[in-house]
Amino acid sequence: MAIGELITDLRKARGWSQGRLASAINDTFGTNLDREYVSRWERSKVTPGPFYLRCLSAVLDVPLAVLEGEVKRRMFLTDAAGAAIAPVVASDLLSAGFAARLSGGPTADAWEAKLATYGTEYMSLGAADIQRRISAELVTVQQQLDTPQLWSVASRLMTLYAKTFPGSDGSKAVHWYRMAAKAADQSGDEAARVWVRGRAAIALGYEGASLGVADMLADQAMAISNKPSLGLLNAIFGKAHTAAIRGDRDAARKLIEQGRRVFDKAGSYEQTSDYAVPWWRVNVFISLLAARLGDEKTAVGAQEAARAELPPTLPRFATHLEMHRGLMITRSGDSAGGVAYSRAALEALPPEKHSLTLRLLMAEVEGRPVY
Repeated sequence: MAIGELITDLRKARGWSQGRLASAINDTFGTNLDREYVSRWERSKVTPGPFYLRCLSAVLDVPLAVLEGEVKRRMFLTDAAGAAIAPVVASDLLSAGFAARLSGGPTADAWEAKLATYGTEYMSLGAADIQRRISAELVTVQQQLDTPQLWSVASRLMTLYAKTFPGSDGSKAVHWYRMAAKAADQSGDEAARVWVRGRAAIALGYEGASLGVADMLADQAMAISNKPSLGLLNAIFGKAHTAAIRGDRDAARKLIEQGRRVFDKAGSYEQTSDYAVPWWRVNVFISLLAARLGDEKTAVGAQEAARAELPPTLPRFATHLEMHRGLMITRSGDSAGGVAYSRAALEALPPEKHSLTLRLLMAEVEGRPVY
């Protein structure tokens, strides 16, 4: 996507006119922009320089690296094969891609089975392991994008791939979430279009990262369809987290209740897949939401409900709940106690079970910026 399209999307996600965006930059940085100049950015007649990229990053609440990344965007294959991958590994990926093109690659049903496996494994394996494997799958499926179903497969793989990038490199996560949304649109699959946007929204909202992008993707998912679904459920809770972080308590509480109603109609029985949202996982969402809102009663109730149904094979999520309690302690005024409690919970989890999201949560407890 061109930088102009990204600026337009982020502006509209806030409900701003071009004039309102110009005013926000002028008020914050003492500049003298007018609506026409913003229009020229959005029509790609002019590309914002480094100073204005920083201005846009601040007022639109999006990491600077995301905006810079759109200016210096790379081709899909470069991102997939070249992201922190040694040349010999890139060679293997390229070979796999050409082999898929020559042989036809896995069938659509085989891809759906792969997705189910990755969804389950993501819940317990480390991000680095998943990232290496999905890189290869993306290079392969890229050579098979001849049917709507395979575009749908690619969009869901991209979404999972985005989750494997660290908070210090949030621009890559956002880039892949946005590409996943475009791939889902290409598929014409309404469920996939809602799901990839909702999954991105809950991931960013839960992590407290790129709130403007999280809001935008959640709003898009909710606009595509209001039919109860797991994608819509994720979108609602993602938007609830952005509201909580921004201090909009009323909006966050209304969204929690809306999410509960959607769960009643669309919640999943599958317990251990990243593509599922069972009741225990809803309560993990609510636990952190309530901790961020300072609602101790709701947080404790959600934590108890989550523990009652949390599969014992997923200790990482039990650690999430303990760290939510640490955040509550911090928000109550005992910063040192909350940090110590959360750090002890994290250190009790074997290092190979750690996730990027847990590290971001630790940063939030410590009061450090995420990205």
